[in-house]
Amino acid sequence: MTSRKRLTPQESRSSALQAARALLIEAGPQSVTLKAVAGRIGRTHANLLHHFGSASGLQKELARHLAETVCETIKEAVRASRAGLGAPREVVDLAFDAFDKEGAGALASWMILTGNEDALSPIVETIHQLVDDIAPDEPDAIIEVRRLREETLALVLMAMGDALIGSALARSLGLPETAARDRAQLMLERSLEAINQPG
Repeated sequence: MTSRKRLTPQESRSSALQAARALLIEAGPQSVTLKAVAGRIGRTHANLLHHFGSASGLQKELARHLAETVCETIKEAVRASRAGLGAPREVVDLAFDAFDKEGAGALASWMILTGNEDALSPIVETIHQLVDDIAPDEPDAIIEVRRLREETLALVLMAMGDALIGSALARSLGLPETAARDRAQLMLERSLEAINQPG
């Protein structure tokens, strides 16, 4: 008889979140249950209940995990773009992919529809932290900080909407499927031009 490797609480949570993320991408948000995740990582339902409290607790932690992972990547892309080492399209694609290919849009929608009222809290808090981290902290940068907040709001709303109905809506309007991404890219490019203009 072989015994399972004993994991630390952090390792157990981490492996559960990785499994939950894989299930989310493969089969959609309705598949992210304690039973399914436990089966995927060879743990018991009770073990995951201990770590997350409920299926909605697991989903909320998954939302936080996705947001933190994606925002860290976006932060690096924004810094690279500002330094002239990356393009605004990279930032746009990272944000849109997070809500589409990574499943954050579907997860957030599912959580709201199933009555998890604070479903978006982890995503909203993490995005707010991202904006605070990349915003200039000079006293005379109030306008730039406001612009950054407005653009972050627009980018996230565009990415979320695109993940949910973007392809179908673009097709019905006779636009390419990348239309929302293209618009977001233009928004960021214009913003960079405004910031870089002297005076």
